[in-house]
Amino acid sequence: MIGVIGLGFVGLTTALGFSEKGFSVIGYDTDVDKSQIIKNKEIPFFEPGLKQALSKHINKNFELSSTLKYLVDNSKILIVCVGTPTNEKGECDLNYLYSCLKDICSFHQEDKEQLILIKSTVPPSTCSRDVNKFLNQNSKFYNKSLFLGNNPEFLREGFAWEDFINPDRIVVGLENEIFKSLIKSIYEPFSCEIHFVTLNMAEFIKYSSNSLLATLISFSNELSMIADKIGNINIKEVFKILHDDKRWSGHPSNMSKYFFPGSGFGGYCLPKDIQALSTKAKTLSAPHELIESVIKVNQKVKVYSVEKIIKQTNSVKDKIAFLGLSFKPDSDDVRESPSKDIINLLIERGFKNITAYDPIANHNFKVTYPEINIKFSSTMSGCLTKANLIVINTAWSEFSKLKNQKVPIINLRNL
Repeated sequence: MIGVIGLGFVGLTTALGFSEKGFSVIGYDTDVDKSQIIKNKEIPFFEPGLKQALSKHINKNFELSSTLKYLVDNSKILIVCVGTPTNEKGECDLNYLYSCLKDICSFHQEDKEQLILIKSTVPPSTCSRDVNKFLNQNSKFYNKSLFLGNNPEFLREGFAWEDFINPDRIVVGLENEIFKSLIKSIYEPFSCEIHFVTLNMAEFIKYSSNSLLATLISFSNELSMIADKIGNINIKEVFKILHDDKRWSGHPSNMSKYFFPGSGFGGYCLPKDIQALSTKAKTLSAPHELIESVIKVNQKVKVYSVEKIIKQTNSVKDKIAFLGLSFKPDSDDVRESPSKDIINLLIERGFKNITAYDPIANHNFKVTYPEINIKFSSTMSGCLTKANLIVINTAWSEFSKLKNQKVPIINLRNL
């Protein structure tokens, strides 16, 4: 039996979605008026598809409870979908969540293994740090017969039913294997890969997803405001043409290749063009904060990469094997390559024993940056000889084969 606590947009969709897939579900909400509306087979908010699902499953697969105790007593998995609004300080208000958890602890039976699965959106590290502490303080059975997980939702308003029934991803933060098979069983009918990750990762994936969408919207609006200042630009037509880029549909490479962390972008086009647009916007007094931030982050990530490297060294005399000099694989272009800045920063910090190797860009790097005093190797194995530390900074496939090295590898491209 699945218990769903909180029957708002996410909770009611979740309860009816599992009912649709053939599971027995108990739902509970502290709002008596909302519960009465649902009992009357009405939806207390507008969301296509839910009313038909409610009429189909209420008093069959879906049962409404008037008490939380009944739900806790009769459920193996407790899915928490209570609100986590923003308070006056801009923080996530967890009062509803903690109130719910406290009640669950008071009703939990010692001899019954149960999983609290938090679907409410909470900031990264909330479960591993704060909720863990709270449950330890409020339940003597926590981590004995009462366990914690989280299961973020990726539902779009207006499409919530379709998104739940046919998900593109299922993410479960679970740090105890006891309930893994049970989670697999309740999500098996959804024909979608289940990603079992840490509690922190599950929360971070949810926030990253929403932050990406918000950033795309704001960046589009910033470009629109710059276009207005420039004049004689049909911004609607501009974006239609931008959407024609084959990379959105995966050709010649998928747009996801650009949405992946590394050590910054380089090459001839991106650095100079975004800098020129930022400068143009500034001369026109047009908003350009996001564009300016893109430039700043591209510099900061190189400094951050150097800090990661230094943390793994014992001395500035250590030999660093630096793999990759071109700004991207399958290219010998070293213009504005992140490797140039990272190597320079290392030299400034006193590291002089650096040997570099790139499958095809060694010569171009020497010629383009003659002032950078490092050694070059014509082979990867030669570069690695006597190295105290290996740094990968271009995603050449050759570097992905590195295994069983006796020294640390700093994988700046996350190969």
